[in-house]
Amino acid sequence: MTLDEYIELHSSEEDALLKRITHDTNVYQLNPHMLSGHIQGRVLSMLSKMLQPQQILELGTFTGYSALCLAEGLTEDGELHTIEHNDELEDTIRHNLSLSPLGNKITLHIGDAREVLLQTDMQTKIFDLVFIDADKREYTEYYNLVLPLVRRGGFILADNTLWDGHIIESQYDHDKQTLGLRAFNDMLKNDSSVEKVILPLRDGLTIIRKI
Repeated sequence: MTLDEYIELHSSEEDALLKRITHDTNVYQLNPHMLSGHIQGRVLSMLSKMLQPQQILELGTFTGYSALCLAEGLTEDGELHTIEHNDELEDTIRHNLSLSPLGNKITLHIGDAREVLLQTDMQTKIFDLVFIDADKREYTEYYNLVLPLVRRGGFILADNTLWDGHIIESQYDHDKQTLGLRAFNDMLKNDSSVEKVILPLRDGLTIIRKI
């Protein structure tokens, strides 16, 4: 038994729908590793339940797995807005969300996250929790756009911030996604308006609290 298998065995299980989404994503989608997966999904759910947010924002929906995990902690009248750039995933996402009782709390936006975030209706919202898991090259720009929309004391979660270890490996010095993540991590390190910590969970998860 590996350590990862031990962790999964001793953590709460995914529900049947999340297991189905995991299976279907691995069978039918390119780059299925982009799915958050069992343990990270339970971490997202746990953090959301701890915070009990009324408003959640997600950048990067993929097949809807992480959105459903985050939605588990929403208040009774809460809502989650999720943005996906790849319009070919829209039917899959809407189908997956429709199978969950939480689906009616989730609003899907198809388009470039930077453009969606600048829309008037999004600019009037204040979010308790944000999950950034979109184009790694644009993390700094995403962060600068969402930070003003987060309430004081609210949280931002940034995924993939260790990038499978590439973040410190010189052979990736010319990889644009690695460079984007390095720039984001360095910028965040010097941002005194937030508290931050990187967890070595899966591919790196940074927890950011707005002061």
